[in-house]
Amino acid sequence: MCLPSVRSVVLIKKLILATLMIALTEVPATAQTATFYSSGHHGRTTASGARFSQHQHVAAHPYLPFGTRVKVINPKTGKSVIVRIVDRCRCSIDLSQAAYRQIGSLRGGRVPVRIRVLR
Repeated sequence: MCLPSVRSVVLIKKLILATLMIALTEVPATAQTATFYSSGHHGRTTASGARFSQHQHVAAHPYLPFGTRVKVINPKTGKSVIVRIVDRCRCSIDLSQAAYRQIGSLRGGRVPVRIRVLR
């Protein structure tokens, strides 16, 4: 049996990672909606272990890795905000109140968005 060289394995791993990063640069645009955390979450520990603050530009996402920076764009107004993923949610994206104010009004509660992963 012939085993691949270490160099080949490293190259294959790099190709797989590059493919994944290209695939994640634009999150699929299937009815994405941004919501915001209620004020009751302020100060609690997130799934990543960080303390949640309504004053920081942070967000929760169902599957993007913790620490990923994403640009959330409101296509109706063109307004956008850059946030860091620190928690998990069931919806498209759940923003801190500070981040949500950058793209929409807290009175609305939901806003359609596009999500772009930043490198």
